[in-house]
Amino acid sequence: MAERESFTVTTELLSYEDALASYDPVMGLEVHVELGTKTKMFCGCSTELKQDANSQTCPTCLGLPGALPVVNEIGVESAIKIGLALNCEIAEWCRFARKNYFYPDMPKNFQTSQYDEPIAFNGYLDVQLEDGEIFRVEIERAHMEEDTGKSTHVGGATGRIHGASHSLLDYNRAGIPLIEIVTKPIEGAGERAPEVAKAYVAELREVIKALGVSEARMDKGQMRCDVNLSLRPNGTKEFGTRSETKNVNSLRSVERAARFEIQRHAAVLKDGGKIVQETRHFHEEDGSTTSGRIKDNAEDYRYFPEPDLVPVAPAREWVEELRAGLPEMPRVRRNRLREEWGVSEFDMQSILNAGAVDSIVATVEAGAPSDQARKWWMGELARNANESGKSLEELDITPAQVARVCELVASGDLNDKLARQVIDGVLKGEGTPDEVVDKRGLKVVSDDGALTTAVQEAIAGNAAIADKIRGGKVAAVGALVGAVMKATRGQADAARVKELILKELGVEG
Repeated sequence: MAERESFTVTTELLSYEDALASYDPVMGLEVHVELGTKTKMFCGCSTELKQDANSQTCPTCLGLPGALPVVNEIGVESAIKIGLALNCEIAEWCRFARKNYFYPDMPKNFQTSQYDEPIAFNGYLDVQLEDGEIFRVEIERAHMEEDTGKSTHVGGATGRIHGASHSLLDYNRAGIPLIEIVTKPIEGAGERAPEVAKAYVAELREVIKALGVSEARMDKGQMRCDVNLSLRPNGTKEFGTRSETKNVNSLRSVERAARFEIQRHAAVLKDGGKIVQETRHFHEEDGSTTSGRIKDNAEDYRYFPEPDLVPVAPAREWVEELRAGLPEMPRVRRNRLREEWGVSEFDMQSILNAGAVDSIVATVEAGAPSDQARKWWMGELARNANESGKSLEELDITPAQVARVCELVASGDLNDKLARQVIDGVLKGEGTPDEVVDKRGLKVVSDDGALTTAVQEAIAGNAAIADKIRGGKVAAVGALVGAVMKATRGQADAARVKELILKELGVEG
């Protein structure tokens, strides 16, 4: 045990720059995608997880004797769509295998998966980095399998099994369809390896969402990434010993996990230590990883063909039909939208990073000009999402409601200040934009009678400024406009106020 600790634990990290000066990182990314099917992969149980523990189970997904599985057709179709979108070859014939291991959350004591005969293989995904560079990530395989149950460890301080007094098992999740997408070794990324990892998972998530086969919500466990990383001395070809950071569940965390492991590996190697092949846990609070379990040698899962399931042999006509029905891929769509909206690649990347593309598109489809849709989603709404710790999609406002706010501003019924108050009201559940306007009394005051009174009062209260304007310093009118806006609680039509002030003072604008 003492030897293991010396190999796997280091209190200091090598600086990132020093690590890359001596070592070349090689990555492998394994992404699990939970499919959005209504039933599980091999039985008719519901995939709805918000139910009482162990209520969504049956003899098949519990592995009871005599129960026989049946393949979910939509699961197979989804796997083919994913493979096609990732430029993979689709197998003419493949089959399931039993992956044998013993763990409490695997009720059958084996996982029905695919081994050496995956449904999709030999593909690639081009990803765009922040500076616009395109990096190709090659795909080894995409295969079908089922998820495990859920273990809840009770009584410990960390929520992990170590130190827990007991564990609770919920098998509702056992059997939910998964697609595991495995990259080939990612080489040549150098110092940008963490950025490449993040960009790849981000692009893959967009592809999955575009296909409609999963919501791909990483925060809900619908998509999770295992980050495999090793270092080799610069100028060499042989791979180093890898670590596998398991179940990383956000884009930022994927990048941080890769960066941390580069620095940790480099520190161990610089000190003359050895990297142990192991799984590791990622810690969101500080971006570190800690040792999970040793994998000194390749684990023997004793794979063998699943005897209770027939091989899957998708007809070529079906595959081509699915290929023809694929939606516009995200990168192609983004380039098209960027040209239509007239924005730079940097701005488009910012929109993508904020997760605002779909919301802006839906707002434009609801009738808003694209520049106004971008303005509100990337401004006021992004700020609100950031402060509340939510994604833009989780905010309690719809694209149609944002489009209505844009319409009210365009018509002159609202100005930007009032529009922000309307959005605040909608987010707080006060109703539609029109209902918030009525309840809060937020409509722009454009009646000349009411505005003239406010203008006259502002002139009377700021005689020195009025004299400057009469003397030719028309730019000073801004101070009087501000006074009127303050008196009307920001509800005056500023352009009309300026016109009335100059008229009252006998000055041409």
